[in-house]
Amino acid sequence: MKVLLVGESWTVHETHMKGFDIFNVCRHEEHCGTMLADILREEGCTVEFMPSHEAQTEFPDTVDKLAAYDVVLLSDIGSNTLLLSPDTFYRGQRRPNKLQLLVDYAQQGGGVAMIGGYLSFAGIDNKARYAMTPLAKALPVEMLNHDDRVECPEGIVPRVTDASHPIFKGIGTDWPFFLGYNKIKAKKEAQELAVIGEDTFIAVMEYGKGRTLAFASDCAPHWGPKEFMEWEGYRPLFGNMVRWLAGK
Repeated sequence: MKVLLVGESWTVHETHMKGFDIFNVCRHEEHCGTMLADILREEGCTVEFMPSHEAQTEFPDTVDKLAAYDVVLLSDIGSNTLLLSPDTFYRGQRRPNKLQLLVDYAQQGGGVAMIGGYLSFAGIDNKARYAMTPLAKALPVEMLNHDDRVECPEGIVPRVTDASHPIFKGIGTDWPFFLGYNKIKAKKEAQELAVIGEDTFIAVMEYGKGRTLAFASDCAPHWGPKEFMEWEGYRPLFGNMVRWLAGK
């Protein structure tokens, strides 16, 4: 299985103020993306990790290029990064709508998943804004058109509602807690596999010849705490998700 993992990276710009003096510090972080990529490799996948700053120019711009992958995972990357290439935003040129390409890719047999985060689904201040994009029709969940974060600093534990589904193979029912999630709701034509509070936690759907999946929380901090990342079910869960999406 060949997987394209997109997102899970960021650049930090800090201002340090020390009395009279001020200076700026910048750093780039993508350890969460490389960690998930390595885990999927341990599960037998060939993984290409595309951090957010590369996706704006390097994300595939044809269905044929997407078809080189069995599964595309979007994790914590807003729709603007994929919609607004430098050619369009800076030079006013027409370019393919890459979210429509993802829809066409799924229709033709590809697997597409969105993993939650501050720039997934609607996201913080609706900056991810996927409900207003073509991808909304292919994902198995209804999304909000405003800030959809549910912050749970006290911790909240999801509950599996369909343990017979293959993505739960080899995974127990005792899940660790999460510290928040994106508020989403499974579509009528989708399968809701797990809930969190009163909301959907995992949903899947057949779309055309392909499959799509939504995971409402994060694969890394802060919503996905150390207890989740070190949970014995973490690796098989994401491995099973990819296998199901790929029709394996």
